[in-house]
Amino acid sequence: MGQIYLEGMLLQASLIFALGPQNLFILESGLMKRHHLVVSFICFLCDLTLIMFGVVGAATLFNQYPQVKIFVGILGIGFLLLYGLNKIRFENKSFAITSDKGKSGLRLAIMSSISFSVINPHAYLDGIVLIGGYSSKFPDLTNRMALGLGAASFSLLWFLILSVGASALMPVFQNARRLRVMMCCAGFMLLFLSARLSIDVYSWIIELYPDTMATFTR
Repeated sequence: MGQIYLEGMLLQASLIFALGPQNLFILESGLMKRHHLVVSFICFLCDLTLIMFGVVGAATLFNQYPQVKIFVGILGIGFLLLYGLNKIRFENKSFAITSDKGKSGLRLAIMSSISFSVINPHAYLDGIVLIGGYSSKFPDLTNRMALGLGAASFSLLWFLILSVGASALMPVFQNARRLRVMMCCAGFMLLFLSARLSIDVYSWIIELYPDTMATFTR
């Protein structure tokens, strides 16, 4: 169980290291000290909801339809492979953090956190398709939940690091060499996870279609 939890953290770690709109919003909130802890917690709750929806939904669907499990597993392999290669080929893009010193209201901070977390196609791709699809390798719902909780836990840890340590982290994000090293490490982690999922998907295919696979391997 503990190993699966750590695997979920590793998967989310490799997905979340990016200069996406959500990360930049949390960084800005931390730099400006604009309800940054509330922002981090709301973003975490949004990630947790999407991840658990993907994990629990995948569990029910895949138990009833193993063909869908294989299909989503293949999609997960492709997405992990594509994500990994994109991160390895990452080229630094300039970005700006506003220097507005004004204090935004709590309600606006909450609404903005939800918007940056939910109105974002990558949030659904990461939480539901990638993590939900990757969880299909575990037949037991408890193990899927452990993977999802591990992934969500890393989201919370990462968001707190971004918001509380924003001032210290900005030189890392603004240094092209350091940022590229971080992206490459995340990319290789994704490629490793893609390879592991490929082995699992192959075993599912053999289990579901033993006669067909025996014909191909002759």
